[in-house]
Amino acid sequence: MTTLAHYLNTPTIDPALSDVITTITDVGKTISQLLRKGALADILGEAGNQNVQGEDQKKLDVLANDLLLDALAQNAHCAGVASEELDHATPANADGSLLVLFDPLDGSSNIDINMAVGTIFSILPYQRQGQVSTDSDFLQAGNQQLAAGYLLYGTSTMLALTVADTVVMFSLDPDSGDYVLIEEAVQIDADTSEYAINGSNYRYWRAPMQQYIDELIDGHTGVRGRDFNTRWVAAMVGDVHRILCRGGLFTYPFDTKDIKKPGKLRLMYEANPMSLLIERAGGSATDAVNRILDIEPTDIHQRVPVVLGSKNEVEYVKNLHVQHANA
Repeated sequence: MTTLAHYLNTPTIDPALSDVITTITDVGKTISQLLRKGALADILGEAGNQNVQGEDQKKLDVLANDLLLDALAQNAHCAGVASEELDHATPANADGSLLVLFDPLDGSSNIDINMAVGTIFSILPYQRQGQVSTDSDFLQAGNQQLAAGYLLYGTSTMLALTVADTVVMFSLDPDSGDYVLIEEAVQIDADTSEYAINGSNYRYWRAPMQQYIDELIDGHTGVRGRDFNTRWVAAMVGDVHRILCRGGLFTYPFDTKDIKKPGKLRLMYEANPMSLLIERAGGSATDAVNRILDIEPTDIHQRVPVVLGSKNEVEYVKNLHVQHANA
C-alpha cells in the first residue's frame, strides 16, 4: 500500500514541494471532517458577506479559506498565498521558494444540498526569495506550475495530483487517516460521448458553441452520427474528476450574460491547475481556441472561457471556432 507520504518522499520530488502539498492535504482532512458533520458543525448556510468576485460566501467557504491560509502562512517554504476569496495575495515567508494559489471550496453552492464540493490548488515557483511577495509574483503562465491538484469531498475524499509528468489519484482512508494511492497513471480516452455544460446559458453563447451543442443534441440523426449524454455536477472539481475517471468534455464557454465576465472560471485558481491535470492525463484544455496553459495572466482574478477533456472532442470544438472566425 502506497500512501501520499511515501509517494512524496522520493528523490525526484523537491522536499519543499512535498512539504507544501502535505500542508494542503492535511487541511483537506479537516475540511472533509467538517463536511461530514454538516449542519451539526454549523457550517451550512450563508456567511453574510461577499467575496472579491461579488459572490455570496457560504460559512464553510470562509472557514476553509482561513484554514488553508493559516496553515500555508506557517509553512517555511511558502512565500505567498493567493485565494479566490481574497482581493490580494497574502505574503507569507520571504525566504520560501514556492507560491500557492487555491480555491478553498469549489462548488460551495452544493454544500447545503449535500453534493460534491472540492479544494483546487496550484503551486508556482517564487523568483524573488528574500523579498516580500506581491500579486505580480503570481502572474505566471500555467505552464510554469510545479504541481497542481484537487481534493474532492464526495462519498469518499479523493486527491488528484500532478507533480511530475503523470497524474496520480489517492483516496483518504477514514480509519488510518492516510491518503492511499489508487491510480498510478491516470489517462483520459481521446474520444468521448459525454459532455458537461450549463445549457441554460445557450442564448448567450457564440455561434460555434451553439452549433457544437446542437450537433450533440441531434445525436445519431445528425452530423456526429452518434448519441451523446449530458452530465453536470455544477462544481468544476466534480466534473473534472468524472473526466479523469471515465473521459468526457467539460466547458464553461465565452458568453455575453455579463459583459464584465465573458469567462466564468478563474484562470489562476481553476483553469490552470485543472488544465495541467487534464493535459498530463492525455487530454487537452483550451479557451476554445488557445491552450490555457500558455495564457499570460494580467490579474490574479482573471477569468477565461474553458473547454477541456478528451483530446479529440476539444479539438473538434476548436475547429468549429476557427471555421466560424474564417467564414
